[in-house]
Amino acid sequence: MKKFFTGAMLTIGVLCMMLSSIPAQAGDTIKVGAILAVTGGASFLGGPESRTIRMQVDKINKAGGIHGKKIDLVIKDSGANPEKAISFAKQLIEEEHVFAILGPSTSGETMKIKNICEQAETILISCGAAEVIVNPVAKYVFKTPQKDSFAVKKIYGEMNKMGISKIAVLAGNTGFGKAGKKQLLTIAPEFGIKVVAAEVYDKKATDLSAVVAKLMVDKEIQAVVNWSIVPAQAIVAKNIRQAGWKVPIFQSHGFGNIKYVEAAGAAAEGIIFPAGRLLVADVLPDSNLQKKTLLKYKHDYENKFHETASTFGGHGYDAVMILAGAIDEVGADKKKVRNAIENMKDFVGTGGVFNFSPADHNGLDINAFAMLTVKDGKFVLYDK
Repeated sequence: MKKFFTGAMLTIGVLCMMLSSIPAQAGDTIKVGAILAVTGGASFLGGPESRTIRMQVDKINKAGGIHGKKIDLVIKDSGANPEKAISFAKQLIEEEHVFAILGPSTSGETMKIKNICEQAETILISCGAAEVIVNPVAKYVFKTPQKDSFAVKKIYGEMNKMGISKIAVLAGNTGFGKAGKKQLLTIAPEFGIKVVAAEVYDKKATDLSAVVAKLMVDKEIQAVVNWSIVPAQAIVAKNIRQAGWKVPIFQSHGFGNIKYVEAAGAAAEGIIFPAGRLLVADVLPDSNLQKKTLLKYKHDYENKFHETASTFGGHGYDAVMILAGAIDEVGADKKKVRNAIENMKDFVGTGGVFNFSPADHNGLDINAFAMLTVKDGKFVLYDK
């Protein structure tokens, strides 16, 4: 009897283990995780991403799902905390058995969970922008924002046209800020630009006037590039203008949320930055391949949430729709979906037209960027 009981318990234990390991897509649903900074200092990114992904999943499910399978979306709010991102990634993979993970919102979080997803052979489609996310390529890791090296080249190309050759670089102490600073310093000689000064500030800073004063001492500086995704990037602009410094201010593609403009107020006027075309969708020619997609997303998002669509929400749109498109093409088989994403061509998203390859897990070229500026508190094409 004891022997039978022990054997029965062992059999039940094995069966439970087998059942717990069955992937979520085996039933009527496909479980998809998302790690996003819905709250905290990066909520300008994660908030729109979360709302967008939920909106798109609801649409897919309302239409009957993908080949009859509805998406079971599990969103975890990391608050842009890398340690929370690690915990959530493990939870989603080991306990929730998700098919894929969308996000995180920031580059720093993404780099913390990149190897976790790679080792677990779980698809990760990041909304973080730093190029190190996909360079070097990891088999299961992709990202939707444009490459930061291309953003740097667009900025420097504009500086060449303006006759600017000596600059200062400011960067937030986030993964995105550190990666951007490295790209700015590395690529500068290619464009004949000298970085006279480079400073890093704390992402939680509320006053950067001391850093600005330090830079102003050097009269050689002709422009400032601020590379950040945190609210402090609005403070940089305010402090520069409050000090009476009239140099051109360039921001990264991390400036693509009108809330940053509102936070900076009058100091945002004239800021120049590279971004996808979502922010200026209304003025694109009808021949533009993205225009229809951009206007539809913008209309749906703004009507539902009563706030202006941002490039960050667009990153979420691209992530969920790339995943859904691949599942629709090959079915809910993780390895087949990974292969489908890696070979996806001409996918029209908000960030550009994606063409992935085994050597490129971002899929966007430099033409995915347009140069924008702020005029009368709004984003417009920069055409000087």
